[in-house]
Amino acid sequence: MLGCLIHAEGGPSKGAGKQAQLKPLADGNRLRGVTVANATALHALGHMAKGMPCQCQLTQQTWLPSRRVTPKCIFIDLGAANGNTLQDFVSGKYGPVANCPSGQWEATLVEANPRFDQPLKQAETTYAGAVHAASSTAAYMCEAKTTFYLDTTSHQENYWGSSMSTKHTDTQGGKTPVTVPTINVLKLLYETTIPNDYVILKMDIEGAEWDVLPCLSKSPIAHLVDRLFVETHPQDWGNAGTTQEGYDAALAELRQKGVDIPNAYHSQTL
Repeated sequence: MLGCLIHAEGGPSKGAGKQAQLKPLADGNRLRGVTVANATALHALGHMAKGMPCQCQLTQQTWLPSRRVTPKCIFIDLGAANGNTLQDFVSGKYGPVANCPSGQWEATLVEANPRFDQPLKQAETTYAGAVHAASSTAAYMCEAKTTFYLDTTSHQENYWGSSMSTKHTDTQGGKTPVTVPTINVLKLLYETTIPNDYVILKMDIEGAEWDVLPCLSKSPIAHLVDRLFVETHPQDWGNAGTTQEGYDAALAELRQKGVDIPNAYHSQTL
């Protein structure tokens, strides 16, 4: 499957050039690479479109940077389903976890469908202290409440089509709405990673990538991501009105910031 090489502790990592951009002041008045004076100007990108629960939030003074000093592999799984992709990560399909910095790893699993609350809770128990589940929570670019439409028909595919979009084909036959909170992916990166981590961000969020990626590309902490695996869905499943040109530009900007993005990725949902 995925032959991602996870850097060993003594090997290539986010170098001094990247670390130089990340100097939070002790008084908390500086976000990573963004002064408070500029934070307001960076807060929003454009107007909120219909269907969006909130708009791009790049920074917030209340965000608390990670104080961890030991680097690790950090696996952030957006659209985690029942934790199946975590098993791929642990088994080495994203690269041998033994090569993680300090030989350690942590994972955060974000999944909006409440059907998967119990298996994700079990993953937390199985990997106590290493796995953190954000169950019944939708991955997005800001914090709010949103309507999430459940796929109730794709039994053989483990209900893979649940989405924030009313246009998703797998929610049409039995559209069942639930209300869930959203988690800001940028805040998650800021609060759970440090510069010398090896960060893998997997994104299979059924159309919301069209909203999240343009926001992430403008973030001063986007370079904290080493590898981004994104499954791209039809454009009209997004709610922010992102054009194909805008989406491609976001990917290009992320690559310019040092994020490695394979051209084609399809999440294993079963």
